[in-house]
Amino acid sequence: MIFYFSGTGNSLYTAKAIAQHTKEDLISIAALMNDGKASFEYTLKDDEIIGFVYPIYAWAPPKMVMKFIEKLSLKNYKNNYIFTAATCGGNIGNTIKVMADGLKKKNLKLQSGFSVVMPSNYMVMGNVEPKEIAEKKLIGADERIKSICRIIDDRREDVYEVEKGSMPWVLTSVINPLFNMGKGTKKFYTTDKCTGCGLCESVCTCRTIKVNGKPVWAKDCNQCLACINLCPVHAIQYGKGTEKKGRYKNPNVSINELKVIKQS
Repeated sequence: MIFYFSGTGNSLYTAKAIAQHTKEDLISIAALMNDGKASFEYTLKDDEIIGFVYPIYAWAPPKMVMKFIEKLSLKNYKNNYIFTAATCGGNIGNTIKVMADGLKKKNLKLQSGFSVVMPSNYMVMGNVEPKEIAEKKLIGADERIKSICRIIDDRREDVYEVEKGSMPWVLTSVINPLFNMGKGTKKFYTTDKCTGCGLCESVCTCRTIKVNGKPVWAKDCNQCLACINLCPVHAIQYGKGTEKKGRYKNPNVSINELKVIKQS
């Protein structure tokens, strides 16, 4: 089974491609975590593959992904092949170590890990990339995913094909905690363009948005930026710097696939 977390589609696209190749089930971490269950139990088939696919947020896995692993129970685990793939704009710091350590606490062993460079969606700092750069990254990502699938097919262990970047321990151990401390929702707002369509509520990975005419944000936030990037009229902003910046959605994933909850 392939567990995934995705805000604007890069990780979903990666997870889907791997799941289709391996014929494994595809399971949304955000959908599960928002059901409020205390634990998640699965009984593994013999030789079943387990994968965790997610974007990096400030050089570490999203906190929701790690909380999911804390609640995860895999019955009939017999050293099944476990891999992780982290999508990123460039590098991932010590993300793989964080994941390996989290799995080890559950008596699960990470066999291999990968980074997959994809177009960035984080216009809060910087901007989304020009179309030609994004397209080049997507082509490179397809080749990387094919390589990952071959490694999974062969059940190769201790394969870590990752771009860590310089001083990865600083990126993950210092910058990531600061990111998590500052990722509140106070800076989100809507302009007069907002139509109250409710799409932001349905794609919010932590269900912190409620739309009653206009969206209102509670305190919890994954900083996936699905609400900003997927708003059909570009009405959602964050602070003073996003209004004139671009938006991004993986072109191979539909809006409907990214909905954590279905609109009535």
